[in-house]
Amino acid sequence: MSRHAGAPNDGPGRRGSPEGRRLRDDTPELAWSALRRLAGKHAGYFTTRSVVRAGCEDLMRPALGDGSVIRVGVGLMRLSDWPTGPLDEFAMWSAWFDGSAMVSHHSAAELHGLGRLRPRFVHMSVRGGRLPSEPGLVLLRRTWRRGDVESAGSFLMTTPVRTVLDLAETGIGQIALDEVVADAVAIRRCVGDEIRTAAESLPSHAALRVRRSLSRA
Repeated sequence: MSRHAGAPNDGPGRRGSPEGRRLRDDTPELAWSALRRLAGKHAGYFTTRSVVRAGCEDLMRPALGDGSVIRVGVGLMRLSDWPTGPLDEFAMWSAWFDGSAMVSHHSAAELHGLGRLRPRFVHMSVRGGRLPSEPGLVLLRRTWRRGDVESAGSFLMTTPVRTVLDLAETGIGQIALDEVVADAVAIRRCVGDEIRTAAESLPSHAALRVRRSLSRA
């Protein structure tokens, strides 16, 4: 897993993603409505790619001028009438990746209420594409199965079981992992047998760490 520094520039532009299909409409009103639908998937955030897909290129300058759209980064904007919330940062980066990313590892554990990792960065797993450079973002390229992911509304995140497995493969200490597993079982986010079975797919050293944590949960 690597941390990227700098400011976001170009996004992944994934043609095969669900949001990568062109959604152009014939009138400005319909085009604007299409853009709002795209932005609505990610708490009002959208990219310049979404603008092009919706056919709203000619509407952006007036919208930025009258304040109905605000620029939050290079190639990244938000509808100004969308209410702010505590999870906006996750939604924003999900929009950046056109929904082809999920919150994972330390950040997912925090959202699930597992352990006391208190991450200083946003941890996300991405399938591919060009990665933004952002000092507060930790990214891991990988693929995942449908069963590893759940929806948090405006973004995707790893399930509790997948979060436990991911953390077992990272450098967090055994005591920290013990707390994550104990919380997962105690608050019934998942059961011990489910974690134990899933851990069989891990490398031997990571699987051993999970078994140790389960024995202390």
